[in-house]
Amino acid sequence: MIYETYSAKETQQLGRKFAEQIKPGNVCALVGDLGVGKTVFTQGIAQGLGIREPICSPTFTIVQVYEEGRMPFYHFDVYRIGDLEEMEEIGYEDYFYGEGFTMIEWADLILEMMPEQYQKITIEKNLEKGFDYRRITIEQVGY
Repeated sequence: MIYETYSAKETQQLGRKFAEQIKPGNVCALVGDLGVGKTVFTQGIAQGLGIREPICSPTFTIVQVYEEGRMPFYHFDVYRIGDLEEMEEIGYEDYFYGEGFTMIEWADLILEMMPEQYQKITIEKNLEKGFDYRRITIEQVGY
């Protein structure tokens, strides 16, 4: 599915709508350049899951865990992962195969660690369509 948004608010709203179909154990790969709106989309998902605390990119902690919503939410940002052993040390499998929803920003850096089935969300800009325009592609991988 391909969606187009024209503001950060619309991107966040799409994230909230996406959250409606999330089930425990779902894993999502979030791909896009710096500043494209990955965290804005993720904030919408968190809102849709009933999480009220502020969501920011866990760039320096690699994973943030939010427990207050309708299921645990595991938010990864693997941009600064030096090697795959760091993911092993974090115990990524406990999150990927746990009872919550896992969102991985920059997932293209750890594709070999992704489960067989996951959703891939790609967010792209197109400045010809406006500064806040985003093309958001959601696809199923391995289903």
